[in-house]
Amino acid sequence: MLVKVTEFFRNLPPKKCAQCGKKIDEQHECYVNKCEDCFQVV
Repeated sequence: MLVKVTEFFRNLPPKKCAQCGKKIDEQHECYVNKCEDCFQVV
């Protein structure tokens, strides 16, 4: 059975930071996997 794209993204679990485990308040399909606190641009 095919699911609507909007339903698929709506049902994804909240994204968590790969380093500290804190919930990331970004879109689930975003490529970033670290929160703003752990993400450091050198």
